[in-house]
Amino acid sequence: MFFAIFLYQTFLLLMKIIHLFFIVILFFFSCGKGGNNPATINSIQEIIDDMSLPHEGKPSGVPSSYDWAVKPRVGMGNNPEKFAAFIAWGQLYEAAEKNPANNTRVEIKNIKAYYLSKKDQQWYLLQSATAVGGAFYTEDFVDNINKPSDARKEEGGSISVTAGKGYNYHFWTPFRSLLKKDDIGGIFTTIQARLILHDNAKPDDRATAKYLLSMGADYWLDLNAQWDNFRTNGDVGIGRFKYVKNEWRAFNMSTLSANELRANPPPLE
Repeated sequence: MFFAIFLYQTFLLLMKIIHLFFIVILFFFSCGKGGNNPATINSIQEIIDDMSLPHEGKPSGVPSSYDWAVKPRVGMGNNPEKFAAFIAWGQLYEAAEKNPANNTRVEIKNIKAYYLSKKDQQWYLLQSATAVGGAFYTEDFVDNINKPSDARKEEGGSISVTAGKGYNYHFWTPFRSLLKKDDIGGIFTTIQARLILHDNAKPDDRATAKYLLSMGADYWLDLNAQWDNFRTNGDVGIGRFKYVKNEWRAFNMSTLSANELRANPPPLE
């Protein structure tokens, strides 16, 4: 009798363990591949939109003749040609309607770049940094004129910055990386940004802020080449300009089509 009760209780315990096991398995499958993880702020659809939809606003001072003035576009794409190095970058502008917020800054963090290998169709991390480097550049980039920015270190290792009065904030990873030139099947760069207060003791004017941010990347001749009127570098692509908001948003650039991204999505962290 006691042995039968013991067997029955053991059976019930095993059933509970099996049930819990299947719940865990279903949870991981429900997260899916790529952008379906609810813990991320990015998604595959967001990346697709960032290379297909028009800009959310017009960046101040960008001539309409520039081919990235109103929408994203792929530049050199997956063909670095003579260039052997790579760097991920982005650009922060005040919108053309101008930015009336005097107590708002843009916090920027977690710049990343990945490449898709032609050989094994796997994504590999190429660059990653919490903080970015950068400078204020004239909004049209003519003659590469720039000056030091007002970047401020924030808690957690990120930075915050402003833009305006004829200057954008052009930023990049702290280093260039060498490429496997013949193995590039795709490039993906991403960063996160949000609005924060410059001074917490002053009025919150974030609701009136008009900042636009876009991601991109460059190929460079080598790790140390200096800018030479685009003879030593060329852009991989330029992503969609989107408004920076109070909540974190992801900003992306990719060289792949929508179908390619859905078939083989990059990591979303």
